[in-house]
Amino acid sequence: MKISSIKAIPWSPDQTPDSYGVLASRNFVAVKVETDEGITGWGDATVGPLSVANMVEELGDIILGEDPARIDYHWERLYHLNHVQGGPIQLSAISGIEMALWDIKGKSLGVPVYELLGGKFRDRIWTYGRWDGITPEAAVEHALSQKSKGLTALKGDPFDHKGLFISYEAEKKAVDTLAAVREAVGNDMELLVECHGRLAPSSAIRIANEMEQYRPFVYEEPVPWENLDALQRVAEAVNIPIATGERLYTKWDYAQLLNRNIVAMIQPDIIQGGGISEMKKIAAMAAAHYVGYQSHAIHGPMDVCSALHIAASIPNFMINEGGNYFRWREIAEDMVMGEFPNLTDGYVSIPTSPGLGVAMNEEWLGKHPPVETRSQPGNAIWAQQAGRLPSKQFEQWNP
Repeated sequence: MKISSIKAIPWSPDQTPDSYGVLASRNFVAVKVETDEGITGWGDATVGPLSVANMVEELGDIILGEDPARIDYHWERLYHLNHVQGGPIQLSAISGIEMALWDIKGKSLGVPVYELLGGKFRDRIWTYGRWDGITPEAAVEHALSQKSKGLTALKGDPFDHKGLFISYEAEKKAVDTLAAVREAVGNDMELLVECHGRLAPSSAIRIANEMEQYRPFVYEEPVPWENLDALQRVAEAVNIPIATGERLYTKWDYAQLLNRNIVAMIQPDIIQGGGISEMKKIAAMAAAHYVGYQSHAIHGPMDVCSALHIAASIPNFMINEGGNYFRWREIAEDMVMGEFPNLTDGYVSIPTSPGLGVAMNEEWLGKHPPVETRSQPGNAIWAQQAGRLPSKQFEQWNP
């Protein structure tokens, strides 16, 4: 079997509420890899900028005519192709292609991808929803709605500020929101607190110590991701388990993080992190440090399904990102071919069809072209919401 075509297909769904309850348009990039034997694989190279689509096809040309089964070989070849390696665009392009190659391999052998990763450790995947809300009352309403669906874990970002320096008003509101949600859902619901890397270390420590009484499951990305010394300062000063990793790349970044023994759970992004093979290696590194694993799966359906195959096959899986799973589940009948995983009592089923389990519906993709980002903010999925407390420094970071 030989690779005959590699194509990137940018797309954007209709404006639908994201996991924060906000109407948002965002651009995604599907990857289609065809073979001379008629087996097609699908992947996801979404990173934000549509320039990744050009990189997918530029790198794809390098391996045309090659055996699609040599997945790790192709990864190394494409990663070391140029003098400078890594970064979100190159890694996302490689990962989108790699994901599709795993899909092809599973289909060619007639087995789901998790069988090729060592087989199943578990038969269903524990998954969290969201407890976000513009006000404490809205957050409570959101959390109770999610609980009524059988979810037993929820994650929320209660921070209204943008930038690095939180105001007293925003800090108090964040703590009050968590307190209100905890009281409403009870102690048997796991609550994850998401900071999106926008707290200074001193604020992150003070807020975590205020939130500790409400028993957060993890305290995610309390400080910007670039400085591991700052993260270590926070981890050593608080009693809440620390989670981080969605903006780290490859096993080399994770070696530096894990060797510090400061996190309880890592959250690699399958696309920006290097693909399915790289996730399996990173998960094994984390297991050696007694650290849990959760894929950061907030992109398209192929990314979401890839996360389930990884979660199914590793010993140190901790919990699964609900992310866009809930968004795609509402429209899966139209956007994908095959059976999209189901949610029952807070657990998502594992795809059992050969490959990754579903395929993108190319006709549907053609009817959902990407948003023109020069004329409207197509990638502003986390745009400042009405009613939120502005930064006193007028910073407008996106998480």
